[in-house]
Amino acid sequence: MSTTYFSPATFKFLRALARNNNRTWFTANKASYERHVREPYLQLIADLQAPLAKISPHYRADPRRQGGSLFRIHRDVRYGNDKTPYKTWAGARFAHERRREIQAPSFYMQLQPGDCFAGGGIWSPESATLKKIRGFLADNPAAWKRAVHTRAFRERFEFWGEKLKRPPQGFDPAHELIEDLKRKHFAAGHGFAEALACSEELRPSLVDTFKRIAPLIDYLCAAVDLEF
Repeated sequence: MSTTYFSPATFKFLRALARNNNRTWFTANKASYERHVREPYLQLIADLQAPLAKISPHYRADPRRQGGSLFRIHRDVRYGNDKTPYKTWAGARFAHERRREIQAPSFYMQLQPGDCFAGGGIWSPESATLKKIRGFLADNPAAWKRAVHTRAFRERFEFWGEKLKRPPQGFDPAHELIEDLKRKHFAAGHGFAEALACSEELRPSLVDTFKRIAPLIDYLCAAVDLEF
């Protein structure tokens, strides 16, 4: 199936939103958001259901307009100093079926002018989850190395986020995976061009990305006692 979902109008809208991040402008341009961002994104999510199920039967591409894979455009302005009401990016999380029970790794993609990317993992795990992952990593280094310490992984993906400057408390500083044990986030991926996002190659490229990053997701599922 060859389908083009997004167009230059998608990124034109997101750039304009970044310049006019207020409710008056968004209300006046909501039809453009629906036509060029939300509706094609929901169609892409629907078209990813079958290939994602082949990667893992426990992951969901949920095209519901509310509560599905697509993130809301509205920002949560209750915390932090930035009170702008809208996100200037459009993201989708393809989550584990048990994500409401336990913090779980996800597959992910995001569209943002100049910063489109796709990948997966757990971003900013809660302390208990992070402790589980680090403990599992320390005890199961061989499987981790097979998952992410390969040339194929390094050539395609990079890990995102900060590391601790020192080894985490309770872990051997001489452990062979000490640099991985220092991670605060266990998420990786790669960027892609707006031209790809606007082409028929987007869907097959995302499927390929999710297949290739699946060993990382599988490992993290095992670390937090989830099925993959």
